[in-house]
Amino acid sequence: MRRAHTVEQVRAAEADLMARLPEGTLMQRAATGLAIAVSNFLGRTYGARVILLVGSGDNGGDALYAGVRLARRGAHVTAVLLSDEAHAAGVEALLAVGGRVGSADDVAGADVVVDGIVGIGGRPGLRPDALAVVESAAQNGVPIVAVDVPSGVDVDTGETPEPHVRAALTVTFGTHKICHLIDPAASACGPVHLVDIGLDLPPAAAESLQAADVRALYPVPRGESDKYSRGVLGLMAGSAQYPGAAVIATAGALGGPLGMVRYVGPDAVAAEVRAAHPEIVVGDGRVQAWAVGSGLGDELDVGRVRDLLDAEEPIVLDADGLRALEDSGDHTGVLATPHAGELARLLGVDRSTVETERLKHARLAAERFDATVLLKGSTTVIAAPDGQIRVNTNATPWLATAGAGDVLAGLCGSLLAAGLTTLDAASVAAYLHAASANLASFSGPTTALAVAAALPEATRIVLG
Repeated sequence: MRRAHTVEQVRAAEADLMARLPEGTLMQRAATGLAIAVSNFLGRTYGARVILLVGSGDNGGDALYAGVRLARRGAHVTAVLLSDEAHAAGVEALLAVGGRVGSADDVAGADVVVDGIVGIGGRPGLRPDALAVVESAAQNGVPIVAVDVPSGVDVDTGETPEPHVRAALTVTFGTHKICHLIDPAASACGPVHLVDIGLDLPPAAAESLQAADVRALYPVPRGESDKYSRGVLGLMAGSAQYPGAAVIATAGALGGPLGMVRYVGPDAVAAEVRAAHPEIVVGDGRVQAWAVGSGLGDELDVGRVRDLLDAEEPIVLDADGLRALEDSGDHTGVLATPHAGELARLLGVDRSTVETERLKHARLAAERFDATVLLKGSTTVIAAPDGQIRVNTNATPWLATAGAGDVLAGLCGSLLAAGLTTLDAASVAAYLHAASANLASFSGPTTALAVAAALPEATRIVLG
């Protein structure tokens, strides 16, 4: 599990550790890890031209002491001091090993720029002098390695309301931060390299499943399993206008661990579903979970869906099915899977607001509707009504294709029918959905049905 903590949690853990260590030990640990990461990023150290952008905080000190280590190994290191309160001992140490203090003009000829402008305590945005240096690096094609976080992003939300650093690599210390996982800030981080500095941390504010976590959660059938014990999903999807949504959602469900799908819908759509998937059973019957909404369009029966919401079986609400969701009643068995536009309509806000404040609005919806909310996007944010947050980060941009959400809804329903909680079903489905898209798009563009077809192979690879 990849875990991310808030600034407050990290600060408290750092203070506790620093109280038990000799002064400066924590900074030296961070600087050592940063120097190694920069050397690995460059592929060399001797002769490399390294620019340090140094602000007033501890991140500036980390950058300076990393620069000391790089200079000792033959790098040409120049510090650009962006604050009169730059770490004095770090500057002195750099000068003592042959480093120098320079200006923004030195950036153009650098091999790498190290962003130590502000740390996790910084507010969004950059001061004009810092922004000018960062823009110079971008204009000259010089990659930036961020210290802990890209300066200028909102660390605890992943928001980027002001100009900020866009890093080719971020080297973070002790734990991931929320901005490493959630877009738009996550896209500004580049790959994130974690350096262990020995922090004793509380439970994480956000988590991201890895392959081992998916293996541990996935409902694998046993020798005595039958189609009923593996789980039966009721699927209410598709309409005369959008019959393909039912076919695609069914494909997603069959790519999961369940034993049977019961399709409930118009006869003409049912015929198309059976033609594509002859193993489907058409008509009502006992189920362990429901997936409702994909492609229903104007044929949505709000009353019937609300009856299902009041029943004991867990339910996935996707697309048009979300219109049946009310902000009253017990919805703890509901998994809502909106994209930004659908969530905006549910909350009565602009789509652009949801897109720029993804974590905030996923949390708000989970609290308002007392449901688990899976907000689809480049980084999928999953918020549970009890405050738990999970994020999926392994998706490919090729997944932005018509019908991909129908596949995800069917897969979520399959995992619910097989016995997972709404939070675990959403988390496992998002991971496998993205893994399947990566397989399906290996040679280029893909389609929703190709993503669904790749689910068994992606699952086999993850399960090992």
